[in-house]
Amino acid sequence: MTTLTHRARRTEGGKNSEKKVESEEDTNQDRSQDNEDTEDSKDIRLTLMEEVLLLGLKDKEGYTSFWNDCISSGLRGGILIELAMRGRIYLEPPTMRKKRLLDRKVLLKSDSPTGDVLLDETLKHIKATEPTETVQTWIELLTGETWNPFKLQYQLRNVRERIAKNLVEKGILTTEKQNFLLFDMTTHPVTNTTEKQRLVKKLQDSVLERWVNDPQRMDKRTLALLVLAHSSDVLENVFSSLTDDKYDVAMNRAKDLVELDPEIEGTKHSATEMIWAVLAAFNKS
Repeated sequence: MTTLTHRARRTEGGKNSEKKVESEEDTNQDRSQDNEDTEDSKDIRLTLMEEVLLLGLKDKEGYTSFWNDCISSGLRGGILIELAMRGRIYLEPPTMRKKRLLDRKVLLKSDSPTGDVLLDETLKHIKATEPTETVQTWIELLTGETWNPFKLQYQLRNVRERIAKNLVEKGILTTEKQNFLLFDMTTHPVTNTTEKQRLVKKLQDSVLERWVNDPQRMDKRTLALLVLAHSSDVLENVFSSLTDDKYDVAMNRAKDLVELDPEIEGTKHSATEMIWAVLAAFNKS
């Protein structure tokens, strides 16, 4: 159950020439991704999955809420959006029989490595899978939620720990061992609180000072992060430091955003279809 439905506190001329063009497109996609948010952070660039996990972690304790059963699938949705925004995958074009976002298959655009282990592992699975699968099916497969034993090979294992290690390498988290009576657990407290606060403030501003009331005019990565934070049930963590009045405004605007019809928003000019397809998948689940 996500934050917006349950709140404990308050209310993405020849063969050689074609390959060269494709390679250049992939490079440009990555450069575009790298150059986003330079005003906010010139040194540290995070993936959507890293941002979602960072928002979900308790700063001092270094772990996510034991009651959060949404973040695992939310992180897998983030992987699909990240791959789409980097120009590696896309949704098949709509047809008369497949108009809905949830009916359309995820197709490979480029298998060029991204440099991120989780993204490249997912890309390898998508490339090797025939027949192709939908967004919702991929989220389920990557999470391990399948009754088909032959498809368990697609499950991404130890995702939170692997993302946390990336954040440790980037100097945002550290690694500790904590004893919980019957077992020891590896935790990752936040050491770079400045980076986390920058992330929190960016999301707060997107629904307060910089609110545009039109998702098509929003920064795509910010839009994606809001959708993923909602789907991962960590949006409460983003708005909890606000005053009561601002909290209510932020929550209502975020609610209005995620309650838009993905089928309508996904067809608009310049829309990132994968963001809306992931939201549609979580709305259905």
